[in-house]
Amino acid sequence: MKKFAKGKVGFTLIEMVLVIALIVILASFFVFAYTSFLNKANTAKETVEAHNSVLTSMNSGIDAAA
Repeated sequence: MKKFAKGKVGFTLIEMVLVIALIVILASFFVFAYTSFLNKANTAKETVEAHNSVLTSMNSGIDAAA
């Protein structure tokens, strides 16, 4: 078994900086993907609401004529 000298156990500063940088890069990708997902969802929601509005007005017109 390998023995470590006192004070030599742990991560170096470079290793810690690299890990933190990697986490920041991955988090930025997820934020951009999440923002894109929200934009697409809002667009779909607006399309459905517009479609429902047209159907409601058509049903009102049919009910008024009957």
